[in-house]
Amino acid sequence: MIEVGALRALRSVAALGTLARAADELGFTASAVSQQLKRLERQVGVPVLAPSGRGVVLTPAGQAIVDSAPDVFQALERCAEAAASVADGAPRGVLRIVAFSTAIRGLLAPTLLPLSTRCPDLRVQITEQDPDEALRSVDAGTADLALLHDADGLPVSLPGSLTQRHLHTDHGDVVMSRTHPLAQLDTPLTAAELTRHAWVTSPPGTVCHQWFRRLFADGAEEPDVRHLVDDFATQLSLVASGDVIALIPRLARPPLGEELASRPLRRQPRREVHAAWRRSADASPAIQAVLSELTFAADSLG
Repeated sequence: MIEVGALRALRSVAALGTLARAADELGFTASAVSQQLKRLERQVGVPVLAPSGRGVVLTPAGQAIVDSAPDVFQALERCAEAAASVADGAPRGVLRIVAFSTAIRGLLAPTLLPLSTRCPDLRVQITEQDPDEALRSVDAGTADLALLHDADGLPVSLPGSLTQRHLHTDHGDVVMSRTHPLAQLDTPLTAAELTRHAWVTSPPGTVCHQWFRRLFADGAEEPDVRHLVDDFATQLSLVASGDVIALIPRLARPPLGEELASRPLRRQPRREVHAAWRRSADASPAIQAVLSELTFAADSLG
C-alpha cells in the first residue's frame, strides 16, 4: 500500500521541481524525502521521477499517481472529519494557518484571544506565506487554512480541490505627519495633489508598489521616491519624520497616534482577502470556528 507521506512528498516535488525545495516545504531533509520516494517506487514497481537538469520531473507513472492524489487526501480527510463528528464536533487539535503578513496582523491576531476562550482544546499554528505559496501548502496538505489576497486586482485562481470564502476588502490610504500640508485637506486626495511630495514606498514586485505606481500612471511627472522599504512599521517611522508620505493598506496599519494622520484617495486602491481550505475539510469544526472568528474580526473593521 502506498504511504500517505510518500504520496505527499511526490506531490510536493511535482509542484516545486526539486527534492530540496519539497523538503523545505514539508519540513524534512532532502535525504528523508528521497527515501520516501524510493519506498514509493518499490511499492508501485516503477520509477516515479526522472532527472531533468538540476531538478527532476515526473515519469508518466509518477504523474498518474499525483493526478490521483487529491482523491486520496480528500478521502482521508473525510475519515478524520467523520471521527471528529462522532466525538462531539468540538474544535480540537492543531489547525495550521498560512497567511500574508498584514492579514496576520489585521485579521488573525485579533481572533486568537476570543478563539482560545471559545475553543480551549484548539491550538492555532500560524506561518507567514505569500498567497501563491500558501495555496500550494493547503493543496498539498501541509497547511489547513490559507488567507490570500488577489494580485493587482486579479482574482485568486484556486485548484479544484480547494474552496474559498471572501472575508474582507482592504483599502490603501496615504499616511503623513500631522504637520504635513496634506493633513490639512478634508477631501479625498488626487494624483495631482500627491505628485510634488516625497515618498517612502514598498519595493517593486509587491502589491503596494503596484498600487503606488497606478496612482501616477496617467501623469507625465515621476513621483519623488526617497525610500524603498518593505516593512510598514519602518515606513511609518520615516513618515513620522515629516519628510515623506506613504501608501499603507489599512490591514497593515497600527493606531496612528498623535503624530500621524491618514487621508483616503479619490481612486482608492483595494484588494480582496479570502480564506481558502480543502473542500474535503468543509465540515471541520476547527476550520468553521476560525472562519467564524475571522468573519467577526473582518466585520469589525468595516
